[in-house]
Amino acid sequence: MVLDAMRLSDGVIVCIKRINPKEITDEVKIANFLSSAELRKDAKNHCVGIWDTFRDPVLPKVEFIVMPPLRPYADPEFGAVGEVVDFVTQLIEVFSLRPPNSLPASVENYLQGMEFMHKHLVAHGDLTTQNIMMDARPILPGGWHFVAQHCTQDGVTPISPLARIDYPVRYIIIDFDCSVWLAPGQPRLVRNFGGRDGDPPEYKNREPYDPFKIDVFTLGNMLYKDFFQVYEGLDFLAGLINYMKTADFRQRPDARASMKYWLDVRGRIDVGRARWRLQKRQETIGERVLYDTIAFAREGVHRMKRMFGGAESRTQGAGMFPRTSPTFLGVVYISESGAFHEAIYFDFAKGRVQLEACRPVAQNFNYMAKV
Repeated sequence: MVLDAMRLSDGVIVCIKRINPKEITDEVKIANFLSSAELRKDAKNHCVGIWDTFRDPVLPKVEFIVMPPLRPYADPEFGAVGEVVDFVTQLIEVFSLRPPNSLPASVENYLQGMEFMHKHLVAHGDLTTQNIMMDARPILPGGWHFVAQHCTQDGVTPISPLARIDYPVRYIIIDFDCSVWLAPGQPRLVRNFGGRDGDPPEYKNREPYDPFKIDVFTLGNMLYKDFFQVYEGLDFLAGLINYMKTADFRQRPDARASMKYWLDVRGRIDVGRARWRLQKRQETIGERVLYDTIAFAREGVHRMKRMFGGAESRTQGAGMFPRTSPTFLGVVYISESGAFHEAIYFDFAKGRVQLEACRPVAQNFNYMAKV
């Protein structure tokens, strides 16, 4: 059970999880270790922070952990190719794969995700969609409702998320109820280990297996199911996914080798693809026209803002964009009858693209986009 609460000392919104006393696991012990003062100093730690723990005053076997409020990592959905590249990098990036002088700054400063846990001899066991979250404050600076997550904190007003390609978020690994924490020198072979993902081949026999290699397979499988199968244009993930899903766990790479492979792949991706819109494989022609037009408008606004000084406050202060009301950019009609139609505006006051209903100009167009 998970619920939200307000910390009385400072009014900060927190998330509280009740640990089921019937499930005997090391979840609290492992979570506290990965969130210890020493490890939390490391900005490369992507494990959820444990702010507090306490026991039920009436049922002392019931324990609670206090964490920051987070959102599912894909809510709102990814919008650009570069966002996926950042996601993959954050989850498996590792420090000092090459001499420091040869690494980009983002790599020099990170020891992240799966590799961070494995370095400290913790195998997660359930690196699936449900256990990867994000700190969404950069794209939702006004916050969100804990239950009605499509709304702001008032539970009524719809959220208007910013694009994570412009406001990068931090991805967080949660839930250590399936995890194991090995002692130094302890053999890396276990039985009865794992979570929701039943696909690792080693589950099909009775021999012990490496829990760290389960994490590698599971993360690769998540990338396959959540990204490669859903979106077009992510062909650069194919080799990494196949590598991480090597059937024989003895031949399967560890987190460090996976990261080395990924950095090589990432280095060959054309940086011009970073802002390309992610296209779902199941999009209709009409949806594609609409989403491409919105993406085109957003990219145009992005380039305008960079051209005239970047920050909204600076452009407003310099008088370059004096309008405070939404500025019309174009119109999209997508319907055989002309019933579905939206006007595209850019709201300079709020710094976002918005859609508003408008009357169709021509009923005889099935698809028309004009910006």
